Formats: sequence, C-alpha cells, structure tokens
Amino acid sequence: MSGDFTPEQKRYLEGFASGLQAGRAARGAKVDAEPTGPDAPALRAQDRVLKEGRKLAEQERFKREEHPFDAYGRLKAQAENNEAPKPADNFRWRYFGLFYVAPAQNSYMCRLRMPNGILKAWQLAGLADLAERYGGGYSHVTTRANLQIREIEPSNAVVMVEAIQDLGLCSRGAGADNIRNVTGTPTAGIDPRELIDTRPYAREWHFHILNERGLYGLPRKFNVAFDGAGTIPVLEDTNDIAFAAVDVADGHGVEPGIWFRLGLGGITGHRDFARETGVVVRPAEATQVADAIVRVFIEHGNRTDRNKARLKYVLDALGVDAFVDLVEDTLGRKLARVAVEAINPRPRYDRDAHVGVHAQKQAGLNWIGVVLPVGKLTAAQMCGLAKISADLGDGDIRLTVWQNLLISGVADDKVALAQAAIEALGLTTNATSIRAGLVACTGNVGCKFAASDTKRQAEEIARWCEARVALDTPINIHLTGCHHSCAQHYVGDIGLLACRVPVSDEGDTVEGYHLLVGGGFGPDAGLAREVYRDVKAEQVAATIERMLRAYLKHRSAPNEAFFAFARRHEVAALKDMFDAEAAA
Repeated sequence: MSGDFTPEQKRYLEGFASGLQAGRAARGAKVDAEPTGPDAPALRAQDRVLKEGRKLAEQERFKREEHPFDAYGRLKAQAENNEAPKPADNFRWRYFGLFYVAPAQNSYMCRLRMPNGILKAWQLAGLADLAERYGGGYSHVTTRANLQIREIEPSNAVVMVEAIQDLGLCSRGAGADNIRNVTGTPTAGIDPRELIDTRPYAREWHFHILNERGLYGLPRKFNVAFDGAGTIPVLEDTNDIAFAAVDVADGHGVEPGIWFRLGLGGITGHRDFARETGVVVRPAEATQVADAIVRVFIEHGNRTDRNKARLKYVLDALGVDAFVDLVEDTLGRKLARVAVEAINPRPRYDRDAHVGVHAQKQAGLNWIGVVLPVGKLTAAQMCGLAKISADLGDGDIRLTVWQNLLISGVADDKVALAQAAIEALGLTTNATSIRAGLVACTGNVGCKFAASDTKRQAEEIARWCEARVALDTPINIHLTGCHHSCAQHYVGDIGLLACRVPVSDEGDTVEGYHLLVGGGFGPDAGLAREVYRDVKAEQVAATIERMLRAYLKHRSAPNEAFFAFARRHEVAALKDMFDAEAAA
C-alpha cells in the first residue's frame, strides 16, 4: 500500500477491501470459465444461479469454495491438534462420514456405509474394537440399516475413518449432500418369499457411487432403496429412488418376469411417498438408470433454498412425466412402461419378521431377529453377536431399517443355543408387539436439532404400556426428535414429533411431543394425522396407553390393524375415544 496514505486512511482501505471480499463471498464466488472435470455439472448448476443474480445457499458456497474431498489434509491437521471444526468444515467433513454434533456432544459421530445393510461378523467385531478405542464404546443401528459410532474426539476422527477402511468398510459420502447408505431387503438371498435377491444390485450401486465423483455434486441428500418383495419391508417408498421388485405378466409389451418398478421422490418428512412413474427397469440396468436420475437432479435441484432442495421439489416443479423425459434424454433411450394391471400381486410383508426365528429358503436354516433397545449396542454386545454369527450362523450380520439386526444361516439344531447366547448378552429374540415396532432417532443426547430425549422416552413408553396393555397385534411407534424426521414419524401407527412445551408465561419449556396416528407404508401407505399437540414427555406414555386401550375396545375385528382403525375415524372422534379412556 502506498506510503502517501496516513495510517487511518490505510485502515480504511484495508477495511474497504475486506468488505468487498465478504460481499463476494455472500453472493457466492464469481462465475469462472466453463467448468470441466467430474465436478462440472454441479458447478454449472451453481453458475446458473449466480448469473441470475441469486444467492447460493451457504452449503453450496462451502462446496464451491473448496470441495470436501480436496480438504482431507486439513481434516488431518485438525485431528493432530484435537481441533473442533468451524461450521464450513463441519459440513465438509460429513463427506467423510464425520458429524461434529456439539452442543449435544463435543465430539464426532461417524456414520458408515454398507450396501444392503449387510456386514461380516469379523467386521462387526472390528467395529466394536474401534468404538471402544476411539468412540463411546457403543453403536447405534439406524433407520437406513446402517451403523453409527459416537463420541469420537477430534484427535481420533481420521484414525477412525481410516481404520473403518482397514475393515473393508467405509464412511465416504455418508452425510451431507450425498447419496446415503443403500438399503435393500435384509433377508436377501435367504427369503422364501422374495422375488429377487437385492444384494448384487445394492452392491453395484454402492460401488458406482464410491467411484464416480460426479455423483457427489448433489444439491441435497439422496436416498435409494431396493426392495426384493421379501418378508421384511424396506420402506422403499420413503426414498428418492424406490426400486421395488415386481413380477410382470406376459402380454403387456415387455418381456415377462422380474423387473424393478420405479418410484421417485419419496420423503415422508415432507409428507410425500415415492410417486409411481409407470416405469419398470431391468434389474441389470438399475445402476445405469439411477445414475441418470441423479444427474438430472444435479442439474435441476434447488441451490438456493435447502428446505426445497430435495428431489420431491424438482418433481413438483417439472412434473413426473417431464422429469422422466429428462432421464431418458440423459440415458439416450426410452424406458419401459407397463400398466398397473401388468404387474402380478406382490407377496405380503410380515410386520414381525425382523424379530424372532424364521425359516430360510435353504432347508434346515433360519434367521434370528435380535431385539435391540431402540437400536443401541454396546461394544461387548457387538463382539458377542459377531461370535454367535461366526460360530452358529453363516457369518453374516444383517441390519434392518427397524433398528435391529438378523443373524442368518442358523441350523435348526443350533437355534436354541443361539437364542440362549443372545440372552446372555442382555438382548433378546422375543419382543412384545409394542417393543418390536419401536423406532427412535438419536434424540437430544446426541443431536443438536432434537427437542427431546427420544431413545430414553421410547423405552419409557414401552415399559409403561407393556405392563398395562395386552396388545395382540403388531404396532409401530416412531419417535423423531425434529422436523428432519429421521425416525419417520409420519409412517408409524403412532408417530411422535418432539417439541418444547411451554410451561410458564416467562417462556420456560419442557420436553414434549405432538402425537399422530394412522401412518403406514408399502401397500398400506398413508401419512399419519395429528391428534394431540404439546403433550409433556412425562405424560406421553399414559397418553399412548389410553390410545391403545381405545383401539382394543373399538376396533372392528380382532385382526384390524391400528392404522386401519385410526383411518376409519375422524380426528375428533378418535380424540373422544382416547379421552374417554382417561375418564375410565
């Protein structure tokens, strides 16, 4: 700077220059020459926003300023200094599966990837060791048939990520604006009802994602599920891409046999299931079609408003048919379409099949569904289950979207021994109708967005109701801590959305929930309706007890499901029945 200026003038010019730089950052980086390379489609989508004079969302600016995969060296430097990340890096490190979850916990959570939710017994034992050495000594099974390890100090973040890769697993792309863990039928390959084994297709898509950097330029998170029409539902219709196996009859213009029916835009937290497209996809072409769908989403997704950036909103804006046209343009060919009547009825799922002993298609073998306390496993339990699987089963650990796991390949004469060994770990293979369908997100113990301690309160609901209500039919109770709906409260028979309940004129609040009823999925798909608002957490268990008692008293037949009962009545009538149980 020229010596002709006074110190005060120099300070003014320095501040002026800093202000210009801040202004540029606020508007997003300048539009450069035509981008090239694998990140080009996402950069071009951002460029269009900037050329229109609009502001990129903060996370889009973070990605534009420095792609997360180009910043691994800084993550390592932060680990060496045991340094917590600033907001921009906290977003970037999620591309490596690391979430810094302060203020709930001043540590990282690491989320894994495992296609179809299946890992080997020795891998589970290895993860138990990592959880003990570098985490809090436990893991959570998630609603995407995945595992999370929590309480990882910044100094252990990199060693955790790299040690996971040593086990033949990975955490790459498990968070932020990426294609999340690929779910599939947990009983794939062993299910007597399935139309197709989903494992090879989930695996192919998983590795395609990992090795195609261009698929990391999404405007928001993205979910893909493969349902092979097996006994245990996968909730594929809550995913952005839903591949559901169907049997197409002869005489409808396509080769008869097993295809994937394509659904798009499922996101029940935003009150939408995957929409039917009329398209069927050959299983061998699923990865190619999914790739084209994601690339259209990259081009047309919202880069300015995070609340409107999911695939659902692209479909809302363009329409399903126009979106599919763009997918076909990207593919360079037309997709096959069939009428509804071309598809034979799918096998019916079993709401209890993820718990207990069930015969496999292989004669003399069984899978055993292990009940986990709202998805939590200690490191000792992880090691114990791994040993049971290796010694008494086929060595596979199969996670489910119901926050539990299956041990498969257990011979008939070893089932009793396996069950006893599971009981010795403090777990069980038997569950009441309430506990078998109990789902809860992390809650405010480990998530800054959650308004309530969902896992603890889910256990309180189960204990209270089990002791007071003799329920004889399956029921799903889903507790989610915030509007992100990680526990999918809208599809539960009873859904609970956490909130803060006012208790004084001074603004004091306590933990509580809004209660909804009548949700469902698959052939029973429907969004739950709210019946109660602002119920204090301490009153929730008793409230659900009354709801269950009213259901048992007023259902039309012993086999009427709770969701069907709830849908038969208006909300006001339901509340009258529920409240009458309180008076009784």
